[in-house]
Amino acid sequence: MSRLKVLYGFHAVMARIRADASSIEAVLYDASRKDRRMQDFLRCAKEASVRLIAADEQRLWGLAGNLQHQGVVARANNLPLAQNLTELLDGISGTPLLLVLDGVTDPHNLGACLRVADAAGAHAVIAPRDRSVGLNATAAKVASGAAESVPYITVTNLAWALRELKDAGVWVIGTAGEATASLYETKLDGPVAIVVGAEGKGMRRLTHETCDEVVSIPIAGAVESLNVSVASGVCLFEAVRQRAVKK
Repeated sequence: MSRLKVLYGFHAVMARIRADASSIEAVLYDASRKDRRMQDFLRCAKEASVRLIAADEQRLWGLAGNLQHQGVVARANNLPLAQNLTELLDGISGTPLLLVLDGVTDPHNLGACLRVADAAGAHAVIAPRDRSVGLNATAAKVASGAAESVPYITVTNLAWALRELKDAGVWVIGTAGEATASLYETKLDGPVAIVVGAEGKGMRRLTHETCDEVVSIPIAGAVESLNVSVASGVCLFEAVRQRAVKK
């Protein structure tokens, strides 16, 4: 059982079924739910030949560890996404677009960052093993399937990893509220890794010093900083916009 991961919620489980139904060992579902959403889900799962097991609320809660499982919990094998920087860099086709998270410890924020990374077409999300959250079931649910398509790569030393990216020709751009350079005046249409720190604390000193360039997101209102997933989305989609214009 240790080799299996737990996915829960309609979005996360359905995304895995669509990505690779054969990787799912079983889906446990709340048999008391007779609504249209559950029936549609069960029909899709059966068409994909997924093993279905009726379960009560207590068993579902015990597996998910969270009441927001929506009556659907899956046990599945990990998908063969890139596991380290070497695999990632060797496997990227096209111009690299990477998101680096420094000090993000909330699984909800991680899930949201994975979701925006997937939407923007980023090749991976990278984070340090220390002072960061793991890719747990909560993060996977919030990601709404993005955890199955975007590699989440953790590294022992973030500064070293950033240097490895730089050696591979990737321009490392950090974000900080006090930076004088604006995101919108920065060239993002080449190989880039965008580094976003935790809300309030920002990037750590060594991370900041390792970046090739540090920019800020112009903020017109009274708030001092943006949620990390919002900031990630703004930065990634500015890169997407510039690449579309370049074409």
